[in-house]
Amino acid sequence: MVRVFIFLAAVQLVLFVLALISVLAADRVRNAPRTVWVLVILLVPLLGPFAYFLWGRPVPPPSEGSPIRRHRPSSPDDDPDFLRSMDTEQSRRDRETLDNWEREFGTGHGDETNEKNEKP
Repeated sequence: MVRVFIFLAAVQLVLFVLALISVLAADRVRNAPRTVWVLVILLVPLLGPFAYFLWGRPVPPPSEGSPIRRHRPSSPDDDPDFLRSMDTEQSRRDRETLDNWEREFGTGHGDETNEKNEKP
């Protein structure tokens, strides 16, 4: 049981230090002045850092000239626009390959059956 308390105390200390560094290093904080957040972090042992990380931490501003995107795909497989372009590109290549084969080999479906019927 003592080990659990030591572990929880270490977690609390890490959260305390991270929240204090974050609030002091941030240019702006949300929902309250910086001094209030420092007091909340110092006086409310575990909930203070959690409250700061949830409600006080600043949101990074969007860069100028770029559209605001809520969710950015982490890989091309997650991007529907990329998958749509791959699907259309692959379909186009497949159609071109099929057209080349048809030109090269001829349509021939009816020719094969006629040749079999004509042989004695």
